[in-house]
Amino acid sequence: MNLKINNESFLYDAYGLVQAFYQGEKPKVFLNKELPEGEESVEIRVEHDKISMECNGEYSGDIAIDEADRSDTKNRLKRLIYEVLSKKVQISLPWGTLTGIRPTKIPLKKLMAGETEAEVQRYMKETYLCSDEKISLATNIAKRELSVMGEIGDKYALYIGIPFCPSICLYCSFSSYPMGLYQKKSDAYLDALMKEIAFAGEHFKHRTLDTIYIGGGTPSSLSASQLDRLLLAVEEHLDLSALREFTVEAGRPDSITEDKLRVLANHNIDRISVNPQTMHQKTLDLIGRFHTVEQIRESFSLARQISDEAKAQGKKGFFINMDLIVGLPGESKEDVAKTLAEVKKMKPDNLTVHSLAIKRSSRLNIQWENYENELFVNSKDIMEMVHEAAKEMGMSPYYMYRQKQISGNLENIGFAPEGKECLYNIEIMEELCDIVALGAGSACKKVGRNAEGSTDLKIKVERCENVKDVDLYIQRIDEMIERKRQLYL
Repeated sequence: MNLKINNESFLYDAYGLVQAFYQGEKPKVFLNKELPEGEESVEIRVEHDKISMECNGEYSGDIAIDEADRSDTKNRLKRLIYEVLSKKVQISLPWGTLTGIRPTKIPLKKLMAGETEAEVQRYMKETYLCSDEKISLATNIAKRELSVMGEIGDKYALYIGIPFCPSICLYCSFSSYPMGLYQKKSDAYLDALMKEIAFAGEHFKHRTLDTIYIGGGTPSSLSASQLDRLLLAVEEHLDLSALREFTVEAGRPDSITEDKLRVLANHNIDRISVNPQTMHQKTLDLIGRFHTVEQIRESFSLARQISDEAKAQGKKGFFINMDLIVGLPGESKEDVAKTLAEVKKMKPDNLTVHSLAIKRSSRLNIQWENYENELFVNSKDIMEMVHEAAKEMGMSPYYMYRQKQISGNLENIGFAPEGKECLYNIEIMEELCDIVALGAGSACKKVGRNAEGSTDLKIKVERCENVKDVDLYIQRIDEMIERKRQLYL
């Protein structure tokens, strides 16, 4: 499928929707260029007062441009594209025309503004053509998020990024560096990170620190002594008296050891992740995760053992999350079912299930031709199977997000029992409080809230980012700190 368009400001919305109808393909974009003859194509022409659409050279329709409401114009364009392509390929998309990554923000803000569930449902159906099932899912999650978050007030969340991994996974697009090559720079990285932590502690000392999330990368790529040093700095510089949650995304089983887990337990970390992604060895080897299925089981069992020992000593112990990915190369629906069965045996406290998304900077995208015939598209049946497995473990959905080019036009979804939700996951997705982010490749979010009683769905979010390169981060740490100082004046 080809997409021709003469105005780049509408490209993102048009491309995302066209790609959703042609799962497993990567539409070619022709920006102000002629289309090749004889190939399937969608053409979008933006004129002075209208936008017209053709499909395979035949007129499909047009919409008027409202210069005063660009968002409404884009929504109407996407509805036009949807109406044409849904008839052409004979499918409907579960999320309709929604291509943004945070669908729960829509019902959340409307509920906060006092609108009823019926009003929310009508808006999402008429504006975005969402299915009843997805509208209900988003609305129920939004209600749960509101009950979990409580009053926002002057709270902020802290993110600390550790950009090192044992190896770089096939699908990964994060700012990650193989620890084997960067081992000698890891202490210098921590030195720079300590300066940012000290700055955050001083600059935000009059505000309430709500949650801390140490992610990456793989934080447990650090040695036990380095983890201890990092957590001591957090405790020294930050006021943790009102902290509701402290998460360390341990992640890769091949980076998890007993001494590292004991460091986390001794510092009262209350949430960790042991992330298999799949329980099939062939897939693990293919995607570049150099550990075994048995190591997953051993790491989980060890984490549970150390958590129980910590609780017996009066410490918090861990909630343990597990991440899975649906749509990995070479896997089938039956493979997903087997992975879910294995996970159920381990009984994690949380489960997060991702629909594979092909990220631009990932090896999977760069080497697309090597894998395109091995990918399968996530489906409603598979997600129903995921929900049923989570239900059998006593879990229900509590947060959700989507990504560009996500498999099956579906979603990434987190499941947890009541009282075991990860607060940071909600905070980062819904953008209701400031996120102060430290470390290479991290991005701060300063949230401007609507006036009380406002029904405007838009929330102003200002950002500042740290450089992604580890060497540049170390060299320019004072500049990174100054960026934050200016953002949070």
